[in-house]
Amino acid sequence: MNPDRGRLALLEAARAARLKAVAPYSHFLVGAALETLEGQIITGCNIENATYGLTVCAERVALFKAISEGHRQFRQIAVVADTAEPTPPCGACRQLLWEFAGDVPVILGNLTDFKAVHQLSALFPHPFDRRLL
Repeated sequence: MNPDRGRLALLEAARAARLKAVAPYSHFLVGAALETLEGQIITGCNIENATYGLTVCAERVALFKAISEGHRQFRQIAVVADTAEPTPPCGACRQLLWEFAGDVPVILGNLTDFKAVHQLSALFPHPFDRRLL
């Protein structure tokens, strides 16, 4: 599969996942689709809680689902929100993606378009990881 077709398929999976989001407070629905090294796509959506601090982002849901299903190597992740500009992963998601997925491409899109792709290292230039322990 060529990289552009793979990215578009991942964006479509993230768009579909976004529709399952639980965001009764912010109404900000986000979808993510994480591709394993084997080509399997694991999706996630954001899930809010009234305390906000217990809210889980779409990227972390996808990552935790993938890890809990035994996946340990990942090719790329797509993130979709209903915004004109790309919505990159938050700091907590960047930390966990770095630790469990490595320097993967992060594909950003909205409801209709591909917006950007960044290596995680460009979004997270000074990560805290096992090298610092």
